[in-house]
Amino acid sequence: MTTQNLLVELFVEELPPKALNKLGAAFSGVLAEQLKAQGLAAADTVVTAFASPRRLAAHVTGVLAQGADKAVQQKLMPVAVGLDAAGHATPALLKKLQALGAVVSDPAAAVAALKRAPDGKAEALFYDSIVQGASLQAGLQKALDEALAKLPIPKVMQYQLETDCELPGWSSVNFVRPAHSLIALHGSTVVQVKALGLTAGNRTQGHRFEAKVSPVVLQHADQYAETLKNDGSVIASFAERRAEIVRQLQAAAAKVGGGCQPVEDEALLDEVTALVERPNVLTCQFETEFLGVPQECLILTMKANQKYFPLIDTSGKLTNRFLVVSNITPDDASLVIGGNERVVRPRLADAKFFFDQDRKKTLESRVEGLSKVVYHNKLGTQGERMARVCAIAKAIGQQVGGDLLAKQAEQAARLAKTDLLTDMVGEFPELQGIMGGYYARHDGLSSEVAEAIEDHYKPRFAGDDLPRNHVGLVVALADKLETLVGMFGIGNVPTGDKDPFALRRHALGVVRMLVEARLKLNFFELTRQALTVFPAAVVHDKSVELDEFLVERLRGYFREAGFSIAEVDAAIFAQKLGQWSSIPTRLQAVRAFAALPEAPALAAANKRIGNILKKAGEVDAHVNPALLQEDAEKGLYAAMQKLLPESEAQFKAGDYTASLQTLAALRAPVDAFFDDVMVNAEAMDLRLNRQGLLMSLHVAMNRVADLSRLAA
Repeated sequence: MTTQNLLVELFVEELPPKALNKLGAAFSGVLAEQLKAQGLAAADTVVTAFASPRRLAAHVTGVLAQGADKAVQQKLMPVAVGLDAAGHATPALLKKLQALGAVVSDPAAAVAALKRAPDGKAEALFYDSIVQGASLQAGLQKALDEALAKLPIPKVMQYQLETDCELPGWSSVNFVRPAHSLIALHGSTVVQVKALGLTAGNRTQGHRFEAKVSPVVLQHADQYAETLKNDGSVIASFAERRAEIVRQLQAAAAKVGGGCQPVEDEALLDEVTALVERPNVLTCQFETEFLGVPQECLILTMKANQKYFPLIDTSGKLTNRFLVVSNITPDDASLVIGGNERVVRPRLADAKFFFDQDRKKTLESRVEGLSKVVYHNKLGTQGERMARVCAIAKAIGQQVGGDLLAKQAEQAARLAKTDLLTDMVGEFPELQGIMGGYYARHDGLSSEVAEAIEDHYKPRFAGDDLPRNHVGLVVALADKLETLVGMFGIGNVPTGDKDPFALRRHALGVVRMLVEARLKLNFFELTRQALTVFPAAVVHDKSVELDEFLVERLRGYFREAGFSIAEVDAAIFAQKLGQWSSIPTRLQAVRAFAALPEAPALAAANKRIGNILKKAGEVDAHVNPALLQEDAEKGLYAAMQKLLPESEAQFKAGDYTASLQTLAALRAPVDAFFDDVMVNAEAMDLRLNRQGLLMSLHVAMNRVADLSRLAA
């Protein structure tokens, strides 16, 4: 069968920019999948998505005008229901065949054409038929309806459309934006499908201001992108338009000179790509006096409010130049440049005003105001929360660095939330913490405390930096623990995909700080310590549940780092490990041990020893050499006397890999022990001595990692 390429375009009013790329991918993806499901497109069909501010389109290769006929076998009913005792068709069978369109004028022939086959315990009748393949018009109509129904539309709007029948009237249409035209081209042939009150044709609209012709007429499905670019002045491909913006941004920055680069922001780049049909990057500037304002404020207002790309110099400092991605390309761009410069000036002036006003009050003077800001209806105000974080930070600081760190951490925690009361953070909530750091320096606080205030939200997302100093680490840890313990304690636990308080992110932050900063703190002690700062009547003790939640985040963290579940569990569950600072080293040791030929046997033996000891109850790790009778248990004891001190010395020196590899030499005596020795001997003294021998071995083998987790 011959095939042609298919082009479908829906032309609409401006689509939501933050959703455009997803809408384009979903539209083309569902359309192609539906065509494949109906046998109109092959499995290796190439699908190209197009998405611009005013259109969604898909180009699908190798589409049939008529799908191939398919042989279908349909189960009718059990033989006992369909045939009587003489083997003749029952009325029920004849009625079923008639409903399927089968010829029943000769019942005997109709029955003879059926197949009998086992169906469970009974035998059933099956009817073979040929189903005609779908026509492209019918198949595309179904695919188009499905593609539109499954679009991930952020918010549906309703609009009125004039009906195309003889009687005048209006119909209501629900869609993301009002649709104006529909194209469906199979090669050069228009496919007569309908959607959203529109009938498909071969015409669309180009650029709102710069199209060379209107309407833009498409002669062939394969000429879509080229025709739109040439006649309509539109780059239809989202990816191509994005790449063109990147190219122009880099070229404009190079023209400015001085090693300047546009600020990197993938989300902004995607949003701007969704706002323009044919990008034109222009260079603008603002007065240098505004550079006295923290650059984070200026960058944020230019990006968030105006969708501009600020230029950064080689030292990472903001310059007074910025780039604008325009949707028009006038011969004289000065008016466009001047207009954008006038628009940004009041925004920067507002930021300067906020900054100047905020510095008239110290952070300390704002502390009292936190008691008037509600944090949570069950957990009180920001003032109450601040007091809890202070207490937790002071306790952790004392453990990590003594009196000085405890004092600095308490001070930073006391002031960390005060920038929530500033004008700048009120206008730009994304700057909380950052502005606190600036204002702390202005107040003359130490760099350690200022950096801690700035960093106490870190890590804010996967891959984000940790706080820069120990004060910041302690305050950030206290802040996240307060959130986790408090929210778990009042029953706000993440379920499924729902996590409104970002507790998974907070937990991952705790994991990263304990692991990457190598803080020698027991995580389960931290959660219980944090619990003490809450009123028991309000916050319940959910320490066990929270511990499990943190451990699960820890497991996920190391699995993403490339370790297997068995390796991670072996390292995490070593003798109920509470300190996570040593886990990376333990994991490397586990991986090296697992590669040894002795590893599988020792892991299996360790698991067997664990099961024996679990059944035995409390066992003392003590051995009386005089009670060793069998050669195998004497051999194991002798090997342990030689190797265990060496392994323990290596463990204390932090060489976990060597410690485990030393124990690998125990494989032969361990195997011999289990082959020749009855652990649960009838004589109580022999049994307890052998259990003590195994307990001594078990403690040594699980000091670095729970090796039983490596057993298959």
